[in-house]
Formats: sequence, C-alpha cells, structure tokens
Amino acid sequence: MGIAGKCALVTGSTSGIGHATARALAGQGCHVMLHGLADPTEGEHMRQGLADECRVKVGFNGADLSDVGQIEELVRATEGELGPIEILVNNAGVRNAYAIEELPVDRWNYAVAVNLSAQFHLIRLTLPGMRSRHWGRIVNIASKWGLTGTVNRSDYVATKHGVVGLTRAVALEALPYRVTCNAICPGLTLTPHVERQIKERMDKSGKNYEETVKEYLGQRQPSGRIVRPEQIGDLIVFLCSDAASEMTGSPINIDGGWHAL
Repeated sequence: MGIAGKCALVTGSTSGIGHATARALAGQGCHVMLHGLADPTEGEHMRQGLADECRVKVGFNGADLSDVGQIEELVRATEGELGPIEILVNNAGVRNAYAIEELPVDRWNYAVAVNLSAQFHLIRLTLPGMRSRHWGRIVNIASKWGLTGTVNRSDYVATKHGVVGLTRAVALEALPYRVTCNAICPGLTLTPHVERQIKERMDKSGKNYEETVKEYLGQRQPSGRIVRPEQIGDLIVFLCSDAASEMTGSPINIDGGWHAL
C-alpha cells in the first residue's frame, strides 16, 4: 500500500529537514500541513508553491509549539483542512549554546517545551486516530546528540535523549495497531543553521567551501560529507512505506559513519 492520499503533519517545515520532508511526502501524493514561524505571507507562498508543484492539498500553520493550546489548534486545523493525520513528523526544534550554569532558565524551559513536550502533545493528540484506523507513522527527529553528549548543549542533548526514550515508549504502546514510531538521529546536516556556521568560518579563515567543510566536520563524520536534508526526507518516505512496517522503536542514524567511531 502506498502513501498517496494520506495526510501528513510536519512541524518545523518551512526550511531544512522539515521542508525537505514535506516536499518528499507531497511528491509521493500526501496532503501536507506545513508548519513554522515564517511570516504568514511567506508561509502562504510556500504553501501555494508546494500545492501547485505536487498537485496535493497543502496547508500552512504558524502555531507556537511552546503553547499547548496552539498545538491542539494545529491538530484541529490540520484535520479540518486536510483530513485525519496519518503521518506525523516531529521535526521542530531549538538549541542554545551555554555552559550549564549560564543557560537562562527561560531558555531551558522553552527548549524542553518545543523539543520534547510538543512531540508528546502531538503524539497524544494524533495516536488515538491512528489506532482507530489501524495505520499510522510517527517519525521523531532526534539527533546524534540524542545518543551521546557534548559540551554547552545541555538543553539540546537532554531533550534529544528524551525524544529517543519517548519514541521507544510510543512504539511499544502502538504495536498492536500497525502504527510505527521511529527516531531519526542525523549527523551534521546542511540546514540553514549549519550553512550560516560554514559561511562564518569561511569569512574568518578565507578558506574555500571544501576546506571549510572538511575542518568543520573534523573527526565527527568519517564520510567527509554533510548530510543533505533531502536524504533525510527520502528516509522518512521509506519509514512510511509498507517495507518499513516492522521497523519501530528504533533510533536510526544517518550520519556519515559518525556512530561507528
């Protein structure tokens, strides 16, 4: 069974991994709710462009995922515009760069709300419908830092570990209903955040793109290549297929061999 005609909600889908995922799902015939903090005019432009390109229904919603009420409205809006949510991709996330004792409490709380609690709320709101239909796919975007640790990223590391744990718990609860739940753990990926960091390094060093990327990757990604968002989008399409119906509860690495080190 293909996924054409199914409804997908992809959070954080105005750029990067989320946008690549929305495009990949729409390319397979899914109706897609785009989500992000984009300006409404920009959001409408993206919505119309994807709808015209893929000939599917596309919506846009700018819900603040730190607000439970707005999360609930996001689900209602998606189901009202596009139909019951059958594919949920929890991609939206925030990060900070502080030593633990310097991390502002409000930023910690916001990171927990967006990176972890929002995933919980979206799952609790959509899983009952998936169970009743005996089909569903939940994909949570975690990180390499959801499997290991690093300095000055306590909020990100902690919440991404939480995402991996939540994924395993949901997968076990959903097993009898043909609903799968997996976590993707990307390595360094060419998101707007990473693109900015590379450009800043190039400006400071005067080195070309290839040299800068090699230094940026360091010893972390043995392939020597940055993961492309489109590769993650294609992986998510696979996880939504029948071929992946027995894959559930797994943190899946896509990291150029980083986890093998």
